[in-house]
Amino acid sequence: IGSAFSMGSSAYLAAKSEREVHEAEIARERREIEMDPAHEREELELMYQIKGFTEEEARQMSDRVSRSPEQFLQTMVAEELGLSEERLPNPLNSALVATVSTAIGAFLPIIPFFYASGGSAVIQSLIISIVAHFAVGASKTFITGRSWVTQGLEMTLVGMLGGALAYGFGLLIGAHGAL
Repeated sequence: IGSAFSMGSSAYLAAKSEREVHEAEIARERREIEMDPAHEREELELMYQIKGFTEEEARQMSDRVSRSPEQFLQTMVAEELGLSEERLPNPLNSALVATVSTAIGAFLPIIPFFYASGGSAVIQSLIISIVAHFAVGASKTFITGRSWVTQGLEMTLVGMLGGALAYGFGLLIGAHGAL
């Protein structure tokens, strides 16, 4: 449970920090537009020309976009910074997802220890962990579009490596006392 809350709070802080950086960039762009709109229009024209529009087309598009201050800001933020106000991370959502995911991920491998013990519980726990890692990795294909087998194996291998390192560290601590 402590790990779940730790992961959740870390995810919250990471998303909050990312959001704050993006908001600062957007505010800076807003100030630049307010202080020197002509220069910002020229920048936008150049961006359109780089994308293959003629000088006249770029000027017309830039003039049209800059008529609305909010549209001008959104366009500059998207074109110059590659950001979108609509896609800023939600810190609370990030925290919730990380907390719940970590709690579920931590709970699944201990289920066998509620009804079994010894080597049997360890083997069942290992199987559950492998299947869960593969399932989570394979489900990423809905977002990434990559091969579900590749994604599943990748997640499984990384998870098993982490588990092996943690197990090895536990053996080291158990064999040699506290570090």
